[in-house]
Amino acid sequence: MLYHLLWPLYDRTGFILFNLFGYVTFRAAGGMATALFISLAVGPSMIRWLRRLRVGQVVRDDGPQSHLSKAGTPTMGGALIIVSTLISTLLWARLTEGFVIIAMLVLVWLGSLGFLDDYLKVVRRRTEGLVGKYKLVGQAVLGFLMGLVMLLYPMSSAPPTWTSLPFFADYHISMAALLFVPWVMFVLAGASNAVNLTDGLDGLAGGLSGIAAGAFGIFAYLIGRVDTSRYLGLFYMPGAGELSIFCFALAGASLGFLWFNAHPAEVFMGDTGSLALGGALGAVAIMLKAEFLLVIIGGVFVLEAVSVMAQVSWFKFTARTRGRGERLLLMSPLHHHFEKAGWAESKIIVRFWILGLLFALIAFSTLKIR
Repeated sequence: MLYHLLWPLYDRTGFILFNLFGYVTFRAAGGMATALFISLAVGPSMIRWLRRLRVGQVVRDDGPQSHLSKAGTPTMGGALIIVSTLISTLLWARLTEGFVIIAMLVLVWLGSLGFLDDYLKVVRRRTEGLVGKYKLVGQAVLGFLMGLVMLLYPMSSAPPTWTSLPFFADYHISMAALLFVPWVMFVLAGASNAVNLTDGLDGLAGGLSGIAAGAFGIFAYLIGRVDTSRYLGLFYMPGAGELSIFCFALAGASLGFLWFNAHPAEVFMGDTGSLALGGALGAVAIMLKAEFLLVIIGGVFVLEAVSVMAQVSWFKFTARTRGRGERLLLMSPLHHHFEKAGWAESKIIVRFWILGLLFALIAFSTLKIR
């Protein structure tokens, strides 16, 4: 909005301050700062409001015993991340870019899906929340629509069915058009559910999401510039730089939420936040043709999801072959395994953040190791 209102005034007035709004870097910094400020300013009143509504977290009694004390902590706080990101993006981004519109729609769609899940858990007192298959249907419909739009209305000169390969500048994967939409559905649902599984400790998912969003913000900026994309062997995508504003706004909102969600948490993001954050990261990766880069940047999310799949698969396999199901881990997802092993919650969180930063650095190394 500010871009459309203020940047044209530079040509009319010559006032140098208005020229700043033409720079993606300035607006990305402004977007991050704005989202962070909104989160910090609105957070306390939102937490008080959630407490008045008695929207408290439901804690399973078969998990780590230390979590029982968290029962009743306000949840659905992910709405703060969504609102902060949306307001900031609307203020600072160029709203004529399809990249930005799609990213915001994905955030709202999956945030609404997560809100419904949280509502059923904490208000209607349904322990399982929204039935898993219905949640998958909601994610699949969104993925289908996004894939179809990208297929019918390409947003760059590169075919929509192409995707890049990390560490390779001269090679890419080109899939059949019939496979592209299912691919988008898979990536979107996978990313959304991976972040959802990671949201089990105070500040864990929020901190990792902030790191991942910031990393993708840098990649979006590089891909959106003809000079840097050509030099680094990346797909050049005009307008992709506007996605960096969304990404940095998402990072700022996540960090602002972390102020209240850090251990011991005053509020939880719930599925409202985790499904939306994961879906937004997945959507950004798809639009930047960087789906495989998502596996690196979101390495901790991948490990968490794989740990759940491995635990379930091993339990079923041993139940079938040995007559009694056995656990591969003490408990899944992976962060609960370390809790059961005796690690302090705060130590697990910080160490996983360090791993998240390490994965982001590995992703940046792909810019030169090509």
